Amino acid sequence: MLGLPKSTELSKQLPKKAIYTKFNMDTKAREKFDADISKITIVAEISPTTTTIAVGTTVPSIYVLLVSLKKKDFNPNTITQLSKLINQKMLLVLECGTERKLAINHNKLIQSEWQPIDACAVSLKGLNLDAVWENIVVQVGSIDIEGENSLDEQILIDEKREKILKEIAHLETQARKEKQPKRKFELVEKINTLRKELL
Repeated sequence: MLGLPKSTELSKQLPKKAIYTKFNMDTKAREKFDADISKITIVAEISPTTTTIAVGTTVPSIYVLLVSLKKKDFNPNTITQLSKLINQKMLLVLECGTERKLAINHNKLIQSEWQPIDACAVSLKGLNLDAVWENIVVQVGSIDIEGENSLDEQILIDEKREKILKEIAHLETQARKEKQPKRKFELVEKINTLRKELL
């Protein structure tokens, strides 16, 4: 799966009932969880015992979970919750029908685009599991690390850029609808100021 070495493969189903019990989920939380997820299986373990990659300072192993979804428009909070329920570094393979997307929780939930099952792959790059984890995050989020930035810094920069772009799009819509020339000019000025922040 995902082009990972055969030595990493596992097949251990994670019963939803066990998750509900372990984390004392109330009926409402169970219903939300159940509305999105039909089955969870641990399909791989990336660790020094299953690969030739050395243990990291902060990452002793990475588990790969196959999450069979009931619908493509799932609630991202369910996946975030699942990734926090188990105190391990996890790569989640979200599968719905004939498509898959990858999700990983690194300070926030990062997701790839949907793609055909065969096209969904990840490569293990790095001398230890810390580096491998960071490279998986980069692959899943299609993150382009600029200059000397760390991964965490780049994620924050990208988040800020995304917020600015959304604000610009919102203001452009307002400016197009605005009838008063003075108000329209103010909106255009705001847009130009935000565009300068992107440079």
